[in-house]
Amino acid sequence: MSPPSEKAMERLGPNPANSSALTPIAFLDRTATVYGDSTSIIYNSTTYTWSQTHRRCLRLASALSTHLRVSPGDVVSVLAPNIPAMYEMQFGVPMSGAVLNTINIRLDARTISVLLRHSGSKLLFVDVGSRSLVNDAIRLFPSDHQPPRIIHIDDPYEEDHQPRDPNELSYENLIDLGDPEFQWRRPKSEWDPAILNYTSGTTSAPKGVVHCHRGLFIITVDSLIDWSVPKQPVYLWTLPMFHANGWSFPWGIAAVGGTNVCLRRFDAATIYTAIATHKVTHMCGAPVVLNMLANAPISARKPLPGRVEVLTAGAPPPAAVLHRAEVLGFSISHGYGLTETAGLAISCAWKGEWNKLPADERARLKARQGVRTLAMAVIDVIDESTGRSVPRDGSTLGEIVLRGGCIMLGYLKDEKATAKTVKDDGWFYTGDVGVMHPDGYLEIRDRSKDVIISGGENISSVEVESVLYGHPAVNEAAVVARPDEFWGETPCAFVSLKEGAAAKEEELVKYCRVKLPHYMVPKSVILRDELPKTSTGKIQKFVLREAAKSLGPTRMSRI
Repeated sequence: MSPPSEKAMERLGPNPANSSALTPIAFLDRTATVYGDSTSIIYNSTTYTWSQTHRRCLRLASALSTHLRVSPGDVVSVLAPNIPAMYEMQFGVPMSGAVLNTINIRLDARTISVLLRHSGSKLLFVDVGSRSLVNDAIRLFPSDHQPPRIIHIDDPYEEDHQPRDPNELSYENLIDLGDPEFQWRRPKSEWDPAILNYTSGTTSAPKGVVHCHRGLFIITVDSLIDWSVPKQPVYLWTLPMFHANGWSFPWGIAAVGGTNVCLRRFDAATIYTAIATHKVTHMCGAPVVLNMLANAPISARKPLPGRVEVLTAGAPPPAAVLHRAEVLGFSISHGYGLTETAGLAISCAWKGEWNKLPADERARLKARQGVRTLAMAVIDVIDESTGRSVPRDGSTLGEIVLRGGCIMLGYLKDEKATAKTVKDDGWFYTGDVGVMHPDGYLEIRDRSKDVIISGGENISSVEVESVLYGHPAVNEAAVVARPDEFWGETPCAFVSLKEGAAAKEEELVKYCRVKLPHYMVPKSVILRDELPKTSTGKIQKFVLREAAKSLGPTRMSRI
């Protein structure tokens, strides 16, 4: 047989059979068939199987479509912690064709009001713990702006302090109204919007990030592969589902038929108890969660039932914290992503030969962000002035840029911000400053706004923080710029101490002098009981920058 001609090849291409829209929502159908009798959700004494979760999500989608007249493209918002209803909405809302908008429960009423108006939310599901907050937010709506309809989520494990009409439609009422055989709305195009997430606001005003079904499918499968998640893991929800949809793991854990252990609130003792009780195998969290576990008092700890895989991201984890957590038996994987990537796009892929290195060196290597995940097309660190890749020397700073299928569609109603971030040169500009090491592994050194320029020298606040975390008394550390009359600005460290520990400001400065170049040593150290954070554990440096500025310029800092 003769080889096919070039024209014959050209006649082959997309067709209805090979062009079904990619969406992670479809994972639930398969899982209900394969793992139908297996436990899907545990919340206190409430448990569901995957068959039950599947039917509840279909009921939700049905009720939204037929009873509440939610149309494809409408925005449906939810304000809730990690409870079963929050998990179900990750599937049920997109199944109706609507766009899911999860809102940070720790925001203030004014911000929530702004987000609801900006998103044009048609419907708002509200957990029992956020009712008064939402009432305050709705009162801030202008008279000419229609607020979303509110559906309350009741919780038998929480006392309801807000009286309401018993005839008012609740979440469970809505589930009862739905059809468990509902034919859910598959996206007509995989590029159709599926979710709307607002950035955490650690550096500026929150922006509405829109992701499509295709991007979510890619990041979900990519994350499962990169983290080597096996079938039927037991996953503990410490990472908020309202933060970038839990880094795609609501859909990912469904794909592998795992068990979701939901926690409304937690501390170190709660986490250790949940791990021991449910034999948890996997969990995600910001470095603040690792710090919490590593510094927990002996009375709060319980023996781990086996190796617990922890995926951390959201901020560069200090090597000292990584080391202390792994000594306790947690196996730490480290990655990097943004709300705009829907999950982790870079991971510190571990090499077997690194296991032979001393513990401190292993922790230092693991603190790096790493290399692109399989589904991310290209990553780089580029010089802002030339647009070229920085040398692979581990010291030359540049901006981290990404290109891949999980990058957002854009910012809602903000073409200017979208164009500034997703540029015509084909890169997504993260705003994070990093270096590229000789082995091709990337490491974040700072947010672009967090680099301290002192006397012409660029100082990485992350590098100074990493040293401070090595002090035995330090619990948390954040370094920002403080005005200086001579140098322009100098490092100012905000520090919280471990429970029962003691250290004076001068002691911490001396400690840094031993381990850092002189110009990088904090000229001022401020002790605080706790540092301000977002709900996902990111320290709010913009708050600390303002606090440092309010202190006035440092003087006599030429020594």
